[in-house]
Formats: sequence, structure tokens, C-alpha cells
Amino acid sequence: MASKNRKRPSLVSVIIPCYNAERWLAEAIQSCLDQIYRPIEIIVIDDGSTDRSLEVIKSFGDKIRWETGPNRGGNVARNRGFALSKGRFVQFLDADDYIVPEKIGLQVACLEASGADVAYGDWRCQRHDPDGTAHLEAIQVSGKQADITEAWLQGWWLTPAAVLHRRKAISRIGGWDESLKAAQDADLMIRLSLAGSHFKYQRGAYAIYRKHGDDRVSSNPIRWRENRYRVLEKALDTLTHSNRLTPTYCHALAISYYRLARHWLNSDREKHDQLISRVLQLKPNIQSTGRALIRQYLSATD
Repeated sequence: MASKNRKRPSLVSVIIPCYNAERWLAEAIQSCLDQIYRPIEIIVIDDGSTDRSLEVIKSFGDKIRWETGPNRGGNVARNRGFALSKGRFVQFLDADDYIVPEKIGLQVACLEASGADVAYGDWRCQRHDPDGTAHLEAIQVSGKQADITEAWLQGWWLTPAAVLHRRKAISRIGGWDESLKAAQDADLMIRLSLAGSHFKYQRGAYAIYRKHGDDRVSSNPIRWRENRYRVLEKALDTLTHSNRLTPTYCHALAISYYRLARHWLNSDREKHDQLISRVLQLKPNIQSTGRALIRQYLSATD
């Protein structure tokens, strides 16, 4: 009788968007197949790759589900994968990252025990050097955040591979913003937090995030800063119109706007000054003292 009453494990959907990731994709998929937890469905959405990514996908046969189409962006691919998925819990995994075998099982247990909407853990960077060698760097400890919204607004970050979501939390915010071409992971997490999702930290590094030299495999600094600005503007608008723009969130946003402004200082002075104006709008009490004090005031959090 006990076995008949035992609760069946919940399905976990792993969604992997892929664009020209033939070098990394097989390891990403295999890391999901190697998970101790069951049941898992793996959905790979090929976003119009022009390399051998589709051949890699097909080589896994019926172990995974997949779909291919024209190049429309990673967030379109993520949302398409989510639409095809059926899991109660959802893991988003970039095609150039991977997870260790215990990852999903531990985070499912975390979500089920806590009732949280989002479980997140620690992670490690795997750096790929120009000479072809690779090495794992020190563990990045995410830690328990006193105010998850403040942390994300201020620029705290962790790789999406280190996160597991309840399906209903993603559905509640309408999935990924398909208009963003970068900084979309921060946008998703900010919107989840502003929608009232409960985040639960679980100690342990079970996600690996790749870098090439000094940059992310798919990095584009100009695109990132433009989209990061849009993410901050969206968050500011939401907080303003919901009457939740507290002094704490003003300070967190001011820090992020100031850091972003520095990226434009030598390339677009008009944009730089626009962002400094945002800082002063959020922290008007320092307006009369000038930019030197702005730097001194905000640098303590860099």
C-alpha cells in the first residue's frame, strides 16, 4: 500500500536555446541526460544555426525533443521551448554551459521543501584560454540575499544555469522579453522578484558557466549596455507605477545607472550625462555636491 500512495516525482523540463554552439552543445545536453533526478524532458530549440549544431542535436535521437527554425533570438527560442514543455519545474540552460549530475534533484527538493518559486545556488566559471586549455575558477558563492529585488537592481548576478523555476512563476510574468538581445537573464529575475516570486538559496556549486579569455562566449559589450539600460528603465517604470520606489530601490538603481554611465563616458557623452541625470533624479540629495561626490558616494558599493 505504501508504494501506491507514494507521490510521483514531478517532471522537470530543461530548455536549451542554441545558435551556432556546435562546440559546446553536446556537453550541455549530456549534462542533462546525466542528471540523477528523473523524470526529465530535454527540449532543444535551434535558432537558425549555420554551423553543425543541428547535426549534434539529431545525434541524440529520441533522448531529447527538438525544433529548428529561422534565427529570431535566444528569448524567442526560450519561450518556444517553454511553450512545448510540460514540466512542473523548469531549467533554462544556455547551449554553452552545463550542470553537474546532482543539480536538478537537489533544487527540486529545495523547491518542494520550501514552497519557493525559484531555487538558486552557487556556480563556477570555466575559462577557455587562447592556447586551447580550460580550467575551472573559484566557486562564485551566490549567498542568501536579504532583499532579492534590491540585489538584482544593484547589479548582482548569477548564471541562469544555477537556477530552477516553478513553471507557474514563469507563466505569471509571461516568460522572457523577446525584444531584449542581452541582459535578458537579469530582466527575467527582476520581473520575477517584482511579481512576488519567493527565491530560495541553496548552497553548492552545481552549474558551470563558460568564458573565453576575458569575455563570455557570446558577449557583445555594446549590445549588453544598451539592453541593460532598457532593463533598468523597465524596472524603474514598474516600481514607480506600483508605488514601490522606496529609498532602498532608488539607491540600488542609482548605483546601476552610475556604473552604466561610466561605460559611455568616452564613447557617448550625451548618453553618459543622461544616465548621470537618472542618478541625480533617484538621489536628489546629492545633486548640489557635483559628480565628484557621486563617485565617492556610490563607489563604496562597486
